[in-house]
Amino acid sequence: MQFSQSFFSCQGTVHVMYIITSGLLLLAFISHAMGVPPLVRVGAIFSNKPGEYNSELAFRYAVHRLNLDKSLLPETTVEYYIEYVNRLDSFEAVQKACKLVGVGVQAVFSPTDSVLATHINSICDALDIPSIGRSAHDFSINVYPSQQYINQAFNDVIHYLNWTRFGILHEKEYGIINLHQLSRSTQGEVHMRQVSPGSYLSVLNEFKCKEIHNIIIDTTSDGISILLKNILQQQMNEYKYHYLFTSFDLETYDLEDFKYNFVNITSFRLVDIGDVGVKQILKDLQSYSHHMIQKSFLNPHERKSIALESEPALMFDSVYVFAIGLQTLEQSHTLNLLNMTCDAEIPWNGGLSLINYLNAVEWKGLTGPIQFKEGKRVQFKLDLIKLKQHSIVKVGEWTPHGHLNITEPSMFFDSGSMNVTLVVITILETPYVMMHYGKNFTGNERFYGFCVDILETISHEVGFDYILDLVPDRKYGAKDPESGEWNGMVAQLMKYKADLAVGSMTITYARESVIDFTKPFMNLGISILFKVPSSEPTRLFSFMNPLAIEIWIYVLIAYFLVSVCIYIVGKLSPLEWKYIHPCDLENISIGNQFSLSDSFWFTIETLMQQSTDIYPRAMSTRIISSIWGFFSLIIVASYTANLAAFLTTERMINPIENAEDLASQTEISYGTLDSGSTMTFFRDSMIETYKKMWRSMDNKKTTAFTSTYEDGIKRVNQGNYAYLMESTMLDYIVQRDCNLTQIGGLLDTKGYGIATPKGSPWRDKISLAILELQEKGDIQMLYDKWWKNTDETCIRRSTIKQSKANALGLESIGGVFVVLMAGIFVAAVVAFFEFWFNFRHLQRASLIKAGVNDESIQGVIAETEWSYSPPTRCFWTEIFEELRYASWCMNKQKRPELTRVCSQCKIPQRQTYI
Repeated sequence: MQFSQSFFSCQGTVHVMYIITSGLLLLAFISHAMGVPPLVRVGAIFSNKPGEYNSELAFRYAVHRLNLDKSLLPETTVEYYIEYVNRLDSFEAVQKACKLVGVGVQAVFSPTDSVLATHINSICDALDIPSIGRSAHDFSINVYPSQQYINQAFNDVIHYLNWTRFGILHEKEYGIINLHQLSRSTQGEVHMRQVSPGSYLSVLNEFKCKEIHNIIIDTTSDGISILLKNILQQQMNEYKYHYLFTSFDLETYDLEDFKYNFVNITSFRLVDIGDVGVKQILKDLQSYSHHMIQKSFLNPHERKSIALESEPALMFDSVYVFAIGLQTLEQSHTLNLLNMTCDAEIPWNGGLSLINYLNAVEWKGLTGPIQFKEGKRVQFKLDLIKLKQHSIVKVGEWTPHGHLNITEPSMFFDSGSMNVTLVVITILETPYVMMHYGKNFTGNERFYGFCVDILETISHEVGFDYILDLVPDRKYGAKDPESGEWNGMVAQLMKYKADLAVGSMTITYARESVIDFTKPFMNLGISILFKVPSSEPTRLFSFMNPLAIEIWIYVLIAYFLVSVCIYIVGKLSPLEWKYIHPCDLENISIGNQFSLSDSFWFTIETLMQQSTDIYPRAMSTRIISSIWGFFSLIIVASYTANLAAFLTTERMINPIENAEDLASQTEISYGTLDSGSTMTFFRDSMIETYKKMWRSMDNKKTTAFTSTYEDGIKRVNQGNYAYLMESTMLDYIVQRDCNLTQIGGLLDTKGYGIATPKGSPWRDKISLAILELQEKGDIQMLYDKWWKNTDETCIRRSTIKQSKANALGLESIGGVFVVLMAGIFVAAVVAFFEFWFNFRHLQRASLIKAGVNDESIQGVIAETEWSYSPPTRCFWTEIFEELRYASWCMNKQKRPELTRVCSQCKIPQRQTYI
């Protein structure tokens, strides 16, 4: 006792953290009539296997410490009884439990072995004696975390790691997780193998041959040590392997040979050995163990070093849970102690109260927060730990309410440098992956392009080297609907012959079901590549296009009808008549301004928006003129507005505008890349238009499908062929070949991603790198580099700013000049005939005057108006003189030989010949 007092004199800090809250400390000293008897007996049953040593030691130490520290049970001493059983002998376990009942124990601490605990709990359940252990019966308290939550914790880790193909190694009579529940809740390919220490090697070899890199290990502690040696023997300690241990004691194993090969080892732990309080208890436990060995209570050869594993920690917490429940019971009930036997089968009347108070215990022990519901532990915390170089570190935690919380995601997606070389396959496709064929280029230097630049950037971000090579069959990968076999890069990844597949590889549902994809680094869709249609031939009289030919005819007919109508109405209206020579009083005559020629002239001038010297005076003619003016306004305005569109817009003859047009015709053939995602899209589509297109392409396989994009582009340039391809590749081709264009919009939306085998640890690492590159704009800069290089792109007319109208050429409005020249020519011909007619008229008049004899007209008074008669000359001489005068005297309005007089308001002189 003197040793004990000196040994525990410095444990005040630990008492505060792990014993009881301040409220319970105050309640412990409240005096009351009812209470707990001064001596309480408890029993414990342990199996005789070596692994039970630490649990037994923790039990002894917890009771010893409880008796020494009177803060919980100040007037009570706990006395314990220990029995040992063979874990394979259930009958012996029942007998030992009945023996403890006969001693008068108020609680039985069952062994960690779940099989033995079940038999022992059945005895305790019948006698209403609390059983604290691994199973959950009516009168049992399971300090071990609830099985339901344990399954959920491991399931969350599997989902976080995105395991879709993994193996499970489990032993028959051991299991922390429920394998059936885990397999049902996981969507993926699960390979479960029941193993024993002798079959570890063969099963690991099987997993290695099947390329199963993610493995859950659910074995005993002794089995884990053997398994780790077999893993090293199979050389399965590389970066590509990830082991998830269900043991909570991973830190107690020797992992020195696994620290420097980048192998992934992950597990949960219940006890945080880095906690100051836990370290202090572990130190005291080692001292106590040494003291017990010296007093021959323990075998000194069983274990020389003490490791605070989860099972001993749970046993320690179980003792204190019982003490706290007993203390709470003391405040309201009196605990009666009765000697019971298994033969009498008389339940203990105080057991029900005690079990209820144990269920209400809330405490923080070595294994974290503790809380129960119907005997099951529903409050705890699991630390997620992972092997890192030189040490094991905490990377997250799991709680029943908060579930999985990863605090160090970089441990799973480390962007640091790793001495790892990945096999990367690709396919040649401009501008994604292209190849130098010179002798000076070897290895990865042979390849260049957009995807090669992305791969190089990601390799630096994530931290790996790579060997880039071409896929043997030069295909992306499609599933044969008859055989179900995959080809191309998909098949290579499924067979684990490559670690990554980089290129213009589309993420599809079918591919995602057999391989994994990273986040898309480029979004796209299917579109139609077609040759630029020939423009509508420019006609000389294209300025007449704004109005249809029938409109021109109707306008011409309206012109003649209105002109004749004005002529007739002008003749009938009195207001349109006026005096011609008002100064000639002897020959008063009236005239009408709307002669037939003047009517046609007035109508055409109004149509041409020109002013005339003819102004209608009658109401009838004004009405006709107004209606004709309104008609002319609408016709001219419509013509002018439509003329701008016709002369400034180049109209294209497009035989197809979209996929529906392509599917509904037979003159233009169409196709796509063989064994590509575009072909799969049409093959699996449920849209009727695309199904019709697929039937047409499937019937013409030899002509519809091409082995490469280059073959399809060549066929499009030959004409009468449309190629269905992905928009990014189409955009690259269109910007470099102005003879090709895109028809319609996108038929679907999808993305390009980097492909990995199922469950690859590189998928999430590369996805994070892609997202980072997208946020920084690096991928967009690479896109501009390979797509919009001005040295390679062609200049299209459509790229000119829309604010600037296209200049009109002679071929568009040349007809106007033709009309002008034709009008000038007609006017010249008319002027020639007018001059000729006037010349003949004047010549005839001269001849008549020359032939008159003065004697013949004597006595006759001839009255004539004075006029000038030029000398008789030749017609061609006369016209030459007129042209010469026009060229010399262009600014003169009178000829020297001719003096005009005003004939209006002047009575001409008369001459009388006798």
